[in-house]
Amino acid sequence: MDLSRTARRRGQIALLSMNFLMYGGFFMVIPLVSVYFVEHLGMAALVVGLALAMRQLLQQGTTLFGGALADRFGVRVLIGAGVLIRAVGFVSLAWADTPGGLFAAMALSALGGALFDAPSKAAMAALTVEQDRARFFAVNAVAGNLGMITGPLLGALLIRYNFATVCMVAAACFVMIFGAVLLLPPIQVADSGQRMSFGLRLAFRDRTFVTYTALLMGYWFMWVQLSLSLPLAGERLTGSSDTVGLIYAFNAGLTVLFQYPVLGLAERWLRPMPILVLGIALMSLGLGAVAVVGSLPALLACVGIFTIGTLLSAPTQQTVAAALADPRALGSYFGVNALALAFGGSLGHVAGGLLTDIARRIGIPALPWLTFALIGLASAIGMAMLNESLLHRRAYGG
Repeated sequence: MDLSRTARRRGQIALLSMNFLMYGGFFMVIPLVSVYFVEHLGMAALVVGLALAMRQLLQQGTTLFGGALADRFGVRVLIGAGVLIRAVGFVSLAWADTPGGLFAAMALSALGGALFDAPSKAAMAALTVEQDRARFFAVNAVAGNLGMITGPLLGALLIRYNFATVCMVAAACFVMIFGAVLLLPPIQVADSGQRMSFGLRLAFRDRTFVTYTALLMGYWFMWVQLSLSLPLAGERLTGSSDTVGLIYAFNAGLTVLFQYPVLGLAERWLRPMPILVLGIALMSLGLGAVAVVGSLPALLACVGIFTIGTLLSAPTQQTVAAALADPRALGSYFGVNALALAFGGSLGHVAGGLLTDIARRIGIPALPWLTFALIGLASAIGMAMLNESLLHRRAYGG
């Protein structure tokens, strides 16, 4: 792709601003979904967990088509359409007061995300060179987490009026993103003239990439607990929905302050895959430790360990995906990689809701957290084994 340095820089700034608004708008609403529909409307945690899982599965399960369409038609069209549909989904969530309404709103939100998710990541890979890619992903994570600070705090303030107000403001964020899309340069993320099926076939036949995507499910299984299990744990410890905003602000604040230096320090000693293994292991430790907490400070300490893990693993998992992807079809590869979030994230939501209900019923509050930790450790071990296999293959010219 032949773009000037100025065009690349403009595109990168646009992507950073878009990511800030995406995270801000999304996390303004989603953390409050479990609290609002479970604690205020009286729905079972399992029902809400299923709705969140459906959104996750539908969005990431169909993101591969968004990636393939981006290979064919370009990223700007797909991102623009996706953010407008996401806005409509959040507006409809404002009036949902039944399980059917909740599921319909989540479905619309998922469709929008399916269109803009893979194209956004492919655009980041296309607008960066390999030696600078990890650092850009780290800066992008900072932008996203600034949104994660702003979104939940603003959501906590707006919920004092009503939940509908939160949804409307979140929808407005995605309308603003549509304006930022116009600043993107013409980005080519695939060979011109290829059929949409070409990139998908290429990705699905790449055994290393498919294995990596499958192992990444454990990372996403744990990551989604930030939007379900951790908020519920916080509110039950304090009895206040304000704790939700505090947990997100703490997580995002640590990310803003330490994302770049922590990743930079890790890169001095380790290559991307070992950094990812370490990050997933720390996330597992943080969630597992929640099993023994009995106060808000102890819970925040666990969130801190979890956050350090995400500082290492969140940008690195994108860096590894970009390194393993075939440059002839970046959109399709990132679309296939999104299946890790589709299945891992949806299973995480269902398991989070189901295990929370079971733990409350049988009186074993540690059950969900020990389960999350074991799944995370299994993912970390699998990633370490994949890394050894790749090193062995390279050593012997495979």
